[in-house]
Amino acid sequence: MTLLNCLLSAWYGLPFVSKDNTLVSTINGTGAVIETIYVFIFLIYAPKKEKVKIFGIFSCVLAVFGTVALVSLFALHGNARKLFCGLAATVFSIIMYASPLSIMRLVIKTKSVEFMPFFLSLFVFLCGTSWFVYGLIGRDPFVAIPNGFGCALGTLQLILYFIYCGNKGEKSGDAEKDEKMVEMKDEEKKQNVVNGKQDLQV
Repeated sequence: MTLLNCLLSAWYGLPFVSKDNTLVSTINGTGAVIETIYVFIFLIYAPKKEKVKIFGIFSCVLAVFGTVALVSLFALHGNARKLFCGLAATVFSIIMYASPLSIMRLVIKTKSVEFMPFFLSLFVFLCGTSWFVYGLIGRDPFVAIPNGFGCALGTLQLILYFIYCGNKGEKSGDAEKDEKMVEMKDEEKKQNVVNGKQDLQV
């Protein structure tokens, strides 16, 4: 989702789509390159099943971006082009920022921040806040609205982090079952040893 967001935002920032948005285009273009590298690293080292899944999602991302780019380039002009590309970038920016919601739910459920790194939450907040301010100053709702959402979500993540950072968290049911199985096997081994010694004594 970050890759798709970067691609669409970089496209939106191009001069023939929206004027005076060079920073939006260059920064998100750089982000798109970095995210592409991440995806390829994952594809190199992931298990075969995961490779197929991620490659399929990667192909969908490119298809969505290609569709938006081609439609805006050949079918739309002027404000209609800006509106179409801006809406596409806004929708997928909000989806990108919303993607950690499942992790936030896990944090609340387990009372542990193990799966929500502090610096990731911090930079979600800083990124969302800085772009939100930039969008307000430039009076660009397609930049301000999704990043305002990101700013709020980043704030919630930091609040959750400081609430639960001192907790070890609750173990999942599967983890507890695994521990019980290990304990039972250890007890069984000890009992077998004891029985074996008693048999020898007899």
